[in-house]
Amino acid sequence: MSRATTKTDLLIAANGQFDKLWKLIDSMSEAQQNATFGSDMAAAGKESHWGRDKNIRDVLIHLYEWHQLFLNWIHTNRNGLIKPFLPEPYNWKTYPAMNVQFCINHKNTPLIEAKKILKESHKDVMILIETFSNDELFAKKTFSWTGSSTLGAYCVSVTSSHYDWAIKKMKIHIKGNNQ
Repeated sequence: MSRATTKTDLLIAANGQFDKLWKLIDSMSEAQQNATFGSDMAAAGKESHWGRDKNIRDVLIHLYEWHQLFLNWIHTNRNGLIKPFLPEPYNWKTYPAMNVQFCINHKNTPLIEAKKILKESHKDVMILIETFSNDELFAKKTFSWTGSSTLGAYCVSVTSSHYDWAIKKMKIHIKGNNQ
């Protein structure tokens, strides 16, 4: 899948990957959806997230929390209070600790609630993306608060690219549960 460079492509990719994610979840039994990830998940890659997420709920919560980061970042900056994407005390070197904190914060969130809030946050993100023009999304230096990236690059990261990451994790989980 190529990275979106237009608003139309962004919307199609984001909704398409989100639909693909839910079809994959819906294809799993309730037991698979609630099962703890096997040891094959932690061995799937070197990045910390392979060992961080323990189940489908953790993955969905991760997506939800990144939607919240995105929504809050846009609303704050649009209201004239210039803030970086990641909240203090985190930065792009320390954000894995923030992701761990998301799991801790939601350790008592049931899977059904994680599904509900992710669907709502995806809808909120898509509505917000719709408010921007193609140029606002993909022309560089449109907003001072996006730095050297375009707003569209952030949109892709918190939608289709992140959904693709989740799909990969879920496929490993499904494969491990079918052996």
